[in-house]
Formats: sequence, structure tokens, C-alpha cells
Amino acid sequence: MSKSDPKPEAHVEPTDLAHTPPPAPSTSSKLVAEAFGTFLLVFGGVGTALFASNLYTEDSGASVYAAVALAFGLTVVVGAYAFGPVSGGHFNPAVTLGAAAAGRLPWRDVGGYIIAQIVGGLLASTVLMLIGTMGPDGWLVGAQEGGFASNGWGELSPGGFGMGAAIIVEIVLTAIFLYVILGATHPTRGTPMAGLAIGLTLTLIHLISIPVDNTSVNPARSIAAAIYGGSEPLMQLWVFIVFPIVGALIAGFTYRALFDTKPR
Repeated sequence: MSKSDPKPEAHVEPTDLAHTPPPAPSTSSKLVAEAFGTFLLVFGGVGTALFASNLYTEDSGASVYAAVALAFGLTVVVGAYAFGPVSGGHFNPAVTLGAAAAGRLPWRDVGGYIIAQIVGGLLASTVLMLIGTMGPDGWLVGAQEGGFASNGWGELSPGGFGMGAAIIVEIVLTAIFLYVILGATHPTRGTPMAGLAIGLTLTLIHLISIPVDNTSVNPARSIAAAIYGGSEPLMQLWVFIVFPIVGALIAGFTYRALFDTKPR
């Protein structure tokens, strides 16, 4: 090679940085994701319940139920894929407690998650309230007199079911919901389609229990609606805080004992 010949360029290997995974989300990012996801859930689900009830006639209640059930399911699907990679996509204090009971979330993170979820839900129902102030004459008054899509039993139950029925469906259906979530998102046996499976399960849960108590399985959703629903929904709110949590804890502890024990 003559002195005039250029030196061959050195081959540059891709840097290790190109293959470095992104850093784990910070605690603040997880809490913001939980707030956004819960906002989406309440705004989409409760919003559909409020607005759709004025678009259908009294004789087409099944259409309203189907629309609301699908709305809640779709919001979970969208939220799971949008925010799930950041926070796990709980959007529900019962899910957070159930995940902790199953060993999927450190107990020290539970309080922050729940606060973020409640704040996100309250922001969503407040925005719905503001929209209602600019609605047709009498719309907001009617929505509040109707409970603002709150959960309830007795006179507040769409089908006239009593408190015992509400307690049973909240425990059983929340437990079922947690079993599906824990199975679909299992770190070794889970599925990439977990968000879809979870959303469809929530849709089914609403189709079953809307006539019973307007379906909670989520204390943040219940708090967000009851705060604008008047005194009666607020008086009954405790059922929709306590018993979804009971169902979630049962599912979390039993799932861990039944399906996550190490073989001897």
C-alpha cells in the first residue's frame, strides 16, 4: 500500500448502548400512569352510562347495559396496552391489593397506587360533571337525581336487588376478575393478549351485574361516581369499597397458594 492510499476505515461495532433496555419506570411515572388509566376507565365507562342513558328509550335498557359493559371493557383494553408497560395497568384499588396479595406488587407500593387511582377517577367524574353543566336543560339535574351512574342496591339497583345480592356479586366477580388478571399476566405463563382477555372479562362482568348493582368491582370507579350522585349513593358506597377488596384479597392469596407454589 502506497503512502497516498487512504487507510481503511475501522469497522465500528454497534455500541452496547444500542442494546441496553430502557430504564425501569420511576415511581412517579407509575403513579401518573395509574392516574391516567383510571381517568380513562371512569371517563369512558361512567361517561357512557351517563350519556347513553339519555340516547336510548326506557324500553331498550338492554342496549344501554351492552353499551356500558363494552365501554368499560374497551377502556381497560386501551389502558392496559397504553399504560400497562409502565405501571402494570391496575386502574383499580382492588386489583392493586389483589396483586400485592399474590406477590406481584410490593406492599409498600400499594398506598401510592390507590391514591393515584382515586385521584384519576375523581378528575374524570369532575370533567363529566363540567360537561353536564353545559348540557341540555335539566340533563345534569336528572343525571344527579339518577345517582350519576353510581352503584347501589334496593332503590338504587337497576333490577331492584338487595344489599346481600350486591355483596355476593362484588366478592365473586372481583375474585374472578383477579384470577383472570393474575393468570393472563403471569410472568412465565402469561399471554401477550392479556389486555384483551382482561377487557373482555370486565365486559362480561358488567353484563352479569349491571342489573344487580350497576357493577363496581372497582372502588375508585364507585367513589368517583358517588361523589356527584347525592347522599344515598354515598351512604351505600362502603359496600363497593369493602367487598371488591374482599374478593380481590381472596383471589390474590388463593391464586398464590394454588398456582404459584414451588414444586417439592
